[in-house]
Amino acid sequence: MKKINWKKHLKVSATVVAIVGVTTVVWASGGGHGEAAHHNAWHDIDTWKVLNFVLLVLGCFFIARKPVAQFFSSRTKGIEEELTGLEQKKADAERKLAEYEARFRNLEQESEMIVEDYIKQGEEAKQRILEAAEAQAEKLEDMAKRNIEQEFKAAKTALKQEVVDRAMEQAQALIKKSITTQDQNRLVDEYLKKVEA
Repeated sequence: MKKINWKKHLKVSATVVAIVGVTTVVWASGGGHGEAAHHNAWHDIDTWKVLNFVLLVLGCFFIARKPVAQFFSSRTKGIEEELTGLEQKKADAERKLAEYEARFRNLEQESEMIVEDYIKQGEEAKQRILEAAEAQAEKLEDMAKRNIEQEFKAAKTALKQEVVDRAMEQAQALIKKSITTQDQNRLVDEYLKKVEA
């Protein structure tokens, strides 16, 4: 806050009082010429009224000067702080704007990187799926081979059984054709001998 120059204020006040006093004396001395002077006469009461008014104005000036100066000083300081805050906000907004502009410029590169990353992930997933499918196909092929081998063994066994059955049938048919009643009696006798023994 500025330092108050009291000497300057006293000189100004003294000058105002002197001007008012001279003006009062000039107005008061201008009367006394007939009836016209009576209407323009400056009364002593008017002089005191003017002096009282001047003193009142000077008193109000000296009393209200500090609070008014402090009010305007604090108001100025508040405005300066508000301006500083607004400048800070403006600087922050400009910084964010520059950041967004830079990000916008780099947006195409970022999008290409994201697409490349997704393609890479897709290729990796494809490779994993293919590997899993190949492993599954190998398992299925092994199972199919085992099933074929088992079916082949079963068919081979069934074929052997059928060959044996047919051979037996043919042998029986051949034996039936070639056996006579004498052979049958002889076989029955041999059998009975074996059972008795």
